[in-house]
Amino acid sequence: MSDLEPRSVDVDREQGVTITWSEGGVATFDLVELRVNCPCAECRERRAAGEAIWPRPGVPEPLALLDANLVGAYGMAFQWNDGHHTGIYTWETLHRWSEGQKS
Repeated sequence: MSDLEPRSVDVDREQGVTITWSEGGVATFDLVELRVNCPCAECRERRAAGEAIWPRPGVPEPLALLDANLVGAYGMAFQWNDGHHTGIYTWETLHRWSEGQKS
């Protein structure tokens, strides 16, 4: 098991995701942080154009996860209550985002 793989993943559909990494670090990501940093091509293009990812007019609030799924040993994918579902959050990306957090 590599340091970039989680030992455990706890998903709270209304709050966020907590990952315990194999090397022992723990990272917590709130839903807004995950949604606005969605790594899919559509969201990357919107961010590059200066558009808001969330909230957007006409989307439900508060933000919530409808579903969370493992994508092989690669990462996670989320289905959001705003209808978005295409981003794959790799373990490598999530681990990099967590490096500035305190365990």
